[in-house]
Amino acid sequence: MAKITYVEFNGTEHVIDVANGLTVMEGARDNGVPGIEADCGGACACSTCHVYVDPAWVEKLPKKEAMEEDMLDFAWQPDAARSRLTCQIKVSDALDGLKVFIPEKQI
Repeated sequence: MAKITYVEFNGTEHVIDVANGLTVMEGARDNGVPGIEADCGGACACSTCHVYVDPAWVEKLPKKEAMEEDMLDFAWQPDAARSRLTCQIKVSDALDGLKVFIPEKQI
């Protein structure tokens, strides 16, 4: 299990224990975190679970695959270094302490 902090655009923080094997998106969705819409349910077919990863975590996460890179082109104000789709980040103990920032809106 990993403790993940989701930060809304207005600064409100949600610190949630997310079970290993789930995705960061599922942790947000299952706990009602506003701003993570997850319209496609985690199929990497939209960009409505887009977040900005805390700079301290960017290099600690697995690299983006091509499909995620393509979908990020449709995200709200993507950042080449920090933008990720939370449906593509699997939770493990190694993610304990991860902090993600939710953009102003999802497209």
